Amino acid sequence: MQEAIASFDFAEYLVKARARVEDALDASLGPEKPEKLRESMRYSLLAGGKRLRPILCLAACELAGGDIEKALPTAVALEMIHTMSLIHDDLPSMDNDDLRRGRPTNHKVYGDAVAILAGDALLTRAFEMVSIRTEGIPSERLLKIVGEFSLAAGAPGLVGGQVVDLDCEGKEVDLETLEYIHLHKTGALLKACVTCGALIGGADEKLLKALSVYARGIGLAFQIIDDILDVTASSEVLGKTAGKDLIADKTTYPKLLGLDESRRRADLLVAKAKNALDPWPEKSQPLLALADYITSRDR
Repeated sequence: MQEAIASFDFAEYLVKARARVEDALDASLGPEKPEKLRESMRYSLLAGGKRLRPILCLAACELAGGDIEKALPTAVALEMIHTMSLIHDDLPSMDNDDLRRGRPTNHKVYGDAVAILAGDALLTRAFEMVSIRTEGIPSERLLKIVGEFSLAAGAPGLVGGQVVDLDCEGKEVDLETLEYIHLHKTGALLKACVTCGALIGGADEKLLKALSVYARGIGLAFQIIDDILDVTASSEVLGKTAGKDLIADKTTYPKLLGLDESRRRADLLVAKAKNALDPWPEKSQPLLALADYITSRDR
C-alpha cells in the first residue's frame, strides 16, 4: 500500500484528467441553433481553467469504486453550472468584470442579454447531461444527483451566497457572515462535485459523510486562497481582474484576518479535509493531492 501511495504522480493524473474533461466538454455542445447562443456557451465553457470541479467529481467516483466514464456527464454538468455562475457573476449588475480566464468576459463579446441566456442554457443543459445523457447508472442515484444540483445552484447554494455577497459590499462583515457567503457561493458547488461523483460510484453513507467534511474544508480553503491571490497576484497571472474585491469594497479573509492568518486558516482547513479521508489512504490519493493543490496554486 505504501508503495502505491508513494508512486502516485499527481502531475500526470491532472494532465490526463483535464484532457478527458476537455474532450467531454467539447462533445457536450453540438451544432445547435441559434448559432449565436451556441457560440456564447462554447466561448465560456471551453475557455480553459483549472477544471477543478469536474476532476473532483471523477476522483470521488473513483474513490467510491465507480467507473469514471459513467461519471463524465455529471462532471461536465458541474462545469456547466460553474461556467454559468462565472458568466452571471461577471455581468455589470453583479461583479462587473471585463476579464475572465485571460480574455474578455462573455457579456463584453456577446452582450448582456445573450450572456444571461447562455448562462441559463448551460444551467439547464447540466440537468440534461445527468438525466438523459448518463448511461448505466440506476435512476434513483441520478435523481439524488439532480437534487444535489438544485441545492448547489439555487437559493440554498450559490445564488443565495451571491445575494448576500452583493448585499455586503461596502459594509462591515464578521467572520461568520463571510463564511456563510463562501460556503454557499463557492463551497456548495464543490460539495456537490464530490458528493455527486461518489453517488455515481455507489458510495455508502460513511464515505458520503467523510466527503462532506472534505468538501467543506476545501471549499473554504479555496476561497481564502482566491482572496489572497486577489491582493498578491497580477491580472496577467490570474487571468481575471486583480484587486477587484478591494475596488468593490468587499470583506475578504485577508482584510478581516490579515494575509498570514488567512494562509494559516487555509492550511488548517485543508489538513482537516484530508484527515476526513484517513480510512481510505490509497484510493483517496487524487483527492488528497487536489486538496494540497488548492492551497499551492498561483491563480
